[in-house]
Amino acid sequence: MENEGLLKNRLSELASRSFDRGVWVFSEFLTLAEQDVLLRMRLKAPFTLFGGLPTSERKIACFGSGELCGCVEDPPLACLKIEPAMRKFADPLTHRDFLGALMSLGLRREVMGDIEIVDNVGWLFCLESVAPFITDNLTSVRRTTVRVSPSDPPVTLSSPPPVTELVVASERLDAAVAAVFRLSRSQAQELIDREQVFISGRLPKSAALDISPGSVVSVRHYGRFVYEGVARETKKGKLRVLVRIYK
Repeated sequence: MENEGLLKNRLSELASRSFDRGVWVFSEFLTLAEQDVLLRMRLKAPFTLFGGLPTSERKIACFGSGELCGCVEDPPLACLKIEPAMRKFADPLTHRDFLGALMSLGLRREVMGDIEIVDNVGWLFCLESVAPFITDNLTSVRRTTVRVSPSDPPVTLSSPPPVTELVVASERLDAAVAAVFRLSRSQAQELIDREQVFISGRLPKSAALDISPGSVVSVRHYGRFVYEGVARETKKGKLRVLVRIYK
């Protein structure tokens, strides 16, 4: 994350431009840590965060509202499908492979959002302004020749994963993180202390925080899940909770 003071100044300027002119103004993609800074700020203009999917981690800030601007404007995002030209002979491609190929084009990370992979095909959310450049210039990922085209995200990304039922001692954040990612409570506590865990884009103040239904919990280097709430209590006083785990 850039210097927090500089980030706050930049976000304040965008919000002021939206409020003073009565127009929609959009940021580049913000990391989870940057979103936490934004969510703690008091700004002139209202804003929403959007990344392409409800569970996207990297999001742009959309400053404005229908009331303020007199209209509704779609965020300037594009979704690109990056697929092997010959799937039969393609290497297994990872998130790092796709990101490395994109960064080698000289693009800044701030113009690109999440990269999702389904069946060895990458789906990139990016700013509309860079989508034509990526489409024309990205020809290979790792040693695999690829084709790039604008596309809607597949149903498998738009639809939530199935519900998983887990047994936890309580609705505390550390208990849920430990259960979902098969960690000890102390390991979960350490991740939270190191500011590696976010709840719907915000840094939690304590591992003892109870998470509420609908919360999106992101854990760096592990993944994310949506907490759906308590299903029932066990005979031993523990809780059977429902989560949707995104891989």
